[in-house]
Amino acid sequence: MSFRTRLFLGILAAVLLPLGALAYGVRGEMDRRLTAEYEQRVTSIVANIEADLAALNRTVAGRLGALASELSRDTRFRLAALQSDPGSRQYLLDYAGNAMRLSGLTMLQIQDTAGKILSSGHFRNEFDLVQPALPRLISNESRLVLVRTRTAESPILALVRGDSLRVGGRRYTLVGGVGIESERLAGLSQSKDLSVALMLPEAAPVRTTKSRVLREIAVPYLDLLSSSPAIASSRLVISQSSGALEGLRRSVDRWFLTALAITAVVALLLAAWLSARISSPLRALANKTSEIDLDRLDQDFDSERHDEVGALSRVLAAMTDRLRTGSARLREVERRAAVGDLARQVNHDIKNGLAPIRNVLRHLAQVAEQEPDRLAGVYIERKNTLDSSIEYLDTLARNYARLSPALEHVACDVNAVVERVLRNTSVNGTVLQAKLSDASPRVVGDTLMLRRILENLVGNAADSVAGKAGATVTVTTEAVGGDGGAARVRITVADTGPGMTRKELDQAFDDFYTTKPEGTGLGLSIVRRLILDLTGTLRVETSPGAGTRVIVELPAAADGHAA
Repeated sequence: MSFRTRLFLGILAAVLLPLGALAYGVRGEMDRRLTAEYEQRVTSIVANIEADLAALNRTVAGRLGALASELSRDTRFRLAALQSDPGSRQYLLDYAGNAMRLSGLTMLQIQDTAGKILSSGHFRNEFDLVQPALPRLISNESRLVLVRTRTAESPILALVRGDSLRVGGRRYTLVGGVGIESERLAGLSQSKDLSVALMLPEAAPVRTTKSRVLREIAVPYLDLLSSSPAIASSRLVISQSSGALEGLRRSVDRWFLTALAITAVVALLLAAWLSARISSPLRALANKTSEIDLDRLDQDFDSERHDEVGALSRVLAAMTDRLRTGSARLREVERRAAVGDLARQVNHDIKNGLAPIRNVLRHLAQVAEQEPDRLAGVYIERKNTLDSSIEYLDTLARNYARLSPALEHVACDVNAVVERVLRNTSVNGTVLQAKLSDASPRVVGDTLMLRRILENLVGNAADSVAGKAGATVTVTTEAVGGDGGAARVRITVADTGPGMTRKELDQAFDDFYTTKPEGTGLGLSIVRRLILDLTGTLRVETSPGAGTRVIVELPAAADGHAA
């Protein structure tokens, strides 16, 4: 991301974020205030509805009580109910209808002790119908019960309650109430954006995106049209229409978007002007700086400006001067370091090649002193070692003459190289043993490099166990991989020495790190580089007191499993 883009985004963020926070705060405060106002109104509506229901309950109870008192004194009702007087039969059938109209009720029926309906005002044909559930279910309710029952035209919903009287030692029940219509419910809200709806138990709650439920009032409910009437719970749901709030939000959003558009245009113009003023001299400095390298340090950063850009130019000029001086010093140091590193590596490799020669000469000197007659035979036995070491040193000389020796990608017999290295290594009382694979594995590589790897590893292992009773160094070869995986040859050099700590292992392959008084610290470092040149891998398993196992894996030759 360019500096100009970052500057532009920064200005936009600095202007738009406060504007967005303001809009968010205004909308949030508007929601909180409107919600609090609606909550107060809903609380008032709920209180009014509960007060209306309580008043209606008292009214219905008073009217039923008056009817019960009148019936207890009505002789014709007594004759029709107790003596089944045929002349009073018609009076009894018409009584509930007349009383219902006079008392302003919507539902009224009279039942005897057995639950038989003696007179029904809302549905005259219900006489002699046995319906004991209604008085029994509402007798335990001290408040109005919403009842669904039939009429001659259609079912109705009424808020009812019960009362009772005794005539001639018999108990009679009066059940009456007033109907509840949608007009009555609409008048309860007292507001255009608040509505009151009746939700019956069997009806699913109505949820729309344009309204939300604020409060619910539970009302006992009894459905006389069901096969097994039982008291359930209906709800008076008070909901709020979100139309006004959404309109206010849309208005705020329009103003906010207008302000945002104007602000974005102004910010864009301001960012373009500032970026041109700031980025142009910086771009010129960047172009000059991009042309600097160690071979070209002649850039001129002089500036007449007295601002931050001028200060930066002068800093770059001073830095370039220091780079000129430092570059010359660095090249001299690098030259000396390269020569020293090469000298150390040559010294290390020559010492490895001279060690077998020194051992043979020491052996020949010992034989010449103690058994001179065997000198010729011993010389013949050890002549191969001398030839091999001389050939090794001669190859080193040719490679170092080229400084970067070319690798020979030929098939190397790993077992043969291991046996030669073990023969040439001075044991100093250490048992050297080999566990070679019967398959005579071959690797793709350079025989000289493989020999240098093994001589360093075996030599280090022998040095680590020198002077320890029963010390052994074991070299193992085996073929691994194949069957879908790349074929490789694994060479393991294991010793019974003291092992290494984690810290010692982390430093073991660093250049010039050594724990031997006369060591150069290059042996394992060279080993690692040689293995990488042969596209191999190196792994070390060690712990204090448990010895060390160095595991080398090299790519197998195409005929790597041939004898």
